[in-house]
Amino acid sequence: MSNDNSSFGTTVRRQREEKKIGLRKFAQMVGMSPTYLSKVERNEFKPPTEEKVRAIARVLGRDPDELLALAGRVSSDLADIIQRHPREMATLLRAANRLSAEEMQRLAEEVQRLKKEEKS
Repeated sequence: MSNDNSSFGTTVRRQREEKKIGLRKFAQMVGMSPTYLSKVERNEFKPPTEEKVRAIARVLGRDPDELLALAGRVSSDLADIIQRHPREMATLLRAANRLSAEEMQRLAEEVQRLKKEEKS
């Protein structure tokens, strides 16, 4: 595996150390063995399962979707949505591909507003 400074393992280690949480304590908090976690942090092993990545995000106070993306994964609920609506989701994602973060946020807010109106 690589030693890229923006990798999942490097990011987790840096943020764990910033929070001054020891490796053994952190491993216990997220339900992993210290040996395995150490190898993940050193990029010797691939990132753990979605459940463990979510636990890591919770303890570090990070957004789980951001850590999942850094781990090269997509949240299982998103995968389910894409599988239920493959054509529509592909069209939507391709159309939104070049939007800025702010534009995507506005788009998401508009969709939520439309859903609320639909329920009323």
